[in-house]
Amino acid sequence: MKIILRQNVETLGNVGELVNVKDGYARNFLIPRGFAYFASPKALRVLASEKKQYEARMDKLKTEAELLASKLNDLQLTFAMQAGEDDRLFGSVTNQMIAQELSVKGIELDRRTIVIDEPIKKLGNYEVHIKLHHDVVATVKVWVTSAA
Repeated sequence: MKIILRQNVETLGNVGELVNVKDGYARNFLIPRGFAYFASPKALRVLASEKKQYEARMDKLKTEAELLASKLNDLQLTFAMQAGEDDRLFGSVTNQMIAQELSVKGIELDRRTIVIDEPIKKLGNYEVHIKLHHDVVATVKVWVTSAA
């Protein structure tokens, strides 16, 4: 069955692509969830207008993300943690803790957008990446100090 994608589907393709899928997959999953249309001339016209709206929305989100990224790149967060021998922490600095500290500073972010490359389990300074948009990634400096 030929369908037109309304949203990006990771295993199939991007918005506006004409793809062939099995009938059951289209009728039972893609179309009821609004991921796709049946391929028809009317659907192509509707999709053209939706695609323009989608692109405008994505451009707006990207510019907002770039503004937030420039704000976040200048930001430094400090965490005072208890540490034992060899500067090892009792616990670790998590993405939830970073999200809470950012909310204290007035920046509300979902903790799942914060990417910690390796667990922060020692005193020192680290760079934490925040994925704001699929093209925009901000970097925040995190300082972990001893709370003695």
